[in-house]
Amino acid sequence: MISNTVAHSLPEVFTALPRFTRDPRELALVRTDRSGYVPPTLPDGVVQAESVEDVMETLKLANKHRIPIVPRGAGTGLAAGAAARAGEIVLDVRRMNRILRIDPIEQIAVVEPGVLNAELNAAAALHGLFYAPDPASTAICSIGGNIATNAGGMRCAKYGVTRESVLSLTVVLADGRVLVTGTQTIKAVTGYDLNALFIGSEGTLGVVVEATLRLRPAPVATATLAAYFETVEAAAAAASAVVAARATPSVLELVDGPTLGAIDRATGTDHRRRGEAFLLAQTDGFGAGIERDVVLRAIEPFAESVMIADDPAEAEALIQARRDAIPSLEKLGRTSIGDVGVPRNRLAEIVTGIQRISEDTGVDLYTVAHAADGNLHPMIVVDENESITDGAPKLAMGRIFELAQSLGGTLTGEHGVGLLKRDWFTAEVGEVSRDIQHRIKHALDPQNILNPGKAI
Repeated sequence: MISNTVAHSLPEVFTALPRFTRDPRELALVRTDRSGYVPPTLPDGVVQAESVEDVMETLKLANKHRIPIVPRGAGTGLAAGAAARAGEIVLDVRRMNRILRIDPIEQIAVVEPGVLNAELNAAAALHGLFYAPDPASTAICSIGGNIATNAGGMRCAKYGVTRESVLSLTVVLADGRVLVTGTQTIKAVTGYDLNALFIGSEGTLGVVVEATLRLRPAPVATATLAAYFETVEAAAAAASAVVAARATPSVLELVDGPTLGAIDRATGTDHRRRGEAFLLAQTDGFGAGIERDVVLRAIEPFAESVMIADDPAEAEALIQARRDAIPSLEKLGRTSIGDVGVPRNRLAEIVTGIQRISEDTGVDLYTVAHAADGNLHPMIVVDENESITDGAPKLAMGRIFELAQSLGGTLTGEHGVGLLKRDWFTAEVGEVSRDIQHRIKHALDPQNILNPGKAI
């Protein structure tokens, strides 16, 4: 049961902040993200920032009074990194949503953190450009959140994750000072790479208020195919064969049978009738057709059927089916989305292992994967009133993390650690790395006000 009681220990000076509210209805909207985790209490307040000055003023006061701040973008995070509770204030930057500049010659965009990924791509398309990081939630996720988690998505095997597309950041530090990292040039090696430090830091080191992003020319051509398989293991083996063939598709997505069934029920498609697993591949560039044929030859020995999508609308429908996976599962109940990564040649092993964990624990597991880079999203669906952080669901997800690590992988490829994965953090990075990361956190946020208890 969630308490609607708002704490009253907040220093009165915070009530003078612009766009600050303690309205329980507003607090209920910003207390959590898309992870399925629901904090037991509401935060003490929310600042709906509209400018860099709003962020600076909020952090100066929070630092002075040692009030924890939870930075928040669009709220689409999947690791409870934006979850807030009593004693904390949410710093919501959704209203900082302007595209400040697009330079089609230098192929860069300067944006505020609240800009949605899809909005940036729509604006870039007017200049024949695109922004490469492409989360499945592109229509609803924000650039600030993408930076906070170093988001990847469907195109990252070819174009890289968010880090590879960020040239410069403007960050407000815990004490309210403004730091500019990076440059607006493609190459820059002066000093430490502070861009990389803040990207993926999950709001624990500073609040991004502006980003200079690298855009790329829109591909002159794309080629798309879809394949259906008798088993998900066969689909995983086909994906590994594509990698072994040294093809570099821009998209190579795997969806298992239970997830296909959920998509069919939600959208009226009939994917599962065609097979127990689905592999979507797309190539792009001047050699799109040639590379598609390489992918086709690698996949065919494993597949029950293969369909080449010559019609752009047909190709887009296949892409949309993959994007519909998580929304379709969310209609079935509370959904917790895993984010493990393994070496690409271990893909079939972890897929088999996830099925075994489902059988052993009795937990329903659904799997989709960015197969070209070994990043899988095993997903748990439980009843709306059931916890995802206790009992069998937690046991199942923990075993998946441990399996990924045993295969030389990671517990998070692109969603971050947040609250949900902290129990397994040290086992992956080791005590020395954990100590160094804590020292970096203390150097930049000695009062520990920025998203405390998250990530590290």
